Amino acid sequence: MAYLYLFIAIIAEVIATSSIKASAGFSKLVPSLLVIVGYAISFTLLSLVLKTVPVGIAYASWCGLGIFFVAIVSYFLYGQKLDAVAICGIVMIIAGVLIINLFSKTTGS
Repeated sequence: MAYLYLFIAIIAEVIATSSIKASAGFSKLVPSLLVIVGYAISFTLLSLVLKTVPVGIAYASWCGLGIFFVAIVSYFLYGQKLDAVAICGIVMIIAGVLIINLFSKTTGS
């Protein structure tokens, strides 16, 4: 159940982070509400995850997958393109998250 909560926390964080730009400095109501509610959901679920998953593992997964998904959302929503070096870096982040979750004995699962 912890990893389901973690996945939902990541999605909520991606929605919140992606909405920051659309909020135009928190001057637009709906995107601003998405930021606040998204982060509230994300941190609440992350706190539940931390009851069973070590903080380093949970946070590394939350951040790494968040970076990956925000980059994808930014490409489609805002037309923000990544160069080859940025893509390579993101691939390494995802590889790190996979290595931690598939091979580490500290994942708590």
